[in-house]
Amino acid sequence: MVSKNENSIVSNESSELANSTVEDTEPEKSTVGQQQQQPTSGGSSFWQQTRDNLQIIAIALALALLIRTFVAEPRYIPSDSMFPTLKVGDRVVVEKISYLFRPPARGEIIVFNPPLQLQVRGYDPDQAFIKRVIGTSGKTIAIQQGKVYLNDTPLAEDYIAEPPAYQMRPVQVPNEQLFVMGDNRNNSNDSHVWGFLPKQNVIGRACFRFWPLDRIGVF
Repeated sequence: MVSKNENSIVSNESSELANSTVEDTEPEKSTVGQQQQQPTSGGSSFWQQTRDNLQIIAIALALALLIRTFVAEPRYIPSDSMFPTLKVGDRVVVEKISYLFRPPARGEIIVFNPPLQLQVRGYDPDQAFIKRVIGTSGKTIAIQQGKVYLNDTPLAEDYIAEPPAYQMRPVQVPNEQLFVMGDNRNNSNDSHVWGFLPKQNVIGRACFRFWPLDRIGVF
């Protein structure tokens, strides 16, 4: 009896196992089918995400280029011609919006491409200079006895390193030209050496120092 009962139990379990195996076959096939489709869907999603990321990067680069070309750009000070206002290694922001609506004004610090008289001396046309505007169109500039004269009036210049140790006869700034000088008057390659600067060479106005951090601010 025990033997029969045991056989019966075994038989029933075998039957149930068989039924369970048959019933579970279709879901397993369905699951396999779904798993076979997932790599295709995942691959499509990956390339879509990659394409979206590339588009975002392209837009960001285009915006950065537009801002640098038409709005503002950072510049590095490589020489001490503007000392003590600007030192070697200072980083400044050059904004380009103001001069779309007005000409440069006296006292502003500008960044510009070298005029022709500097290019013939070997300077690259794309090499940027930075100086302070001293005279605008129609003004008369002279340098005598350590002072810069604007229309016969000596300028009060508390921003220079030291008084100029040279003389310059009076000259009148032509139309659409500027007379520019470095604050380090005796160590600056500026208009007293090579002449007037065409306004069309001006890149923008240096307005803000962002490095070093202990000297951050406008000037």
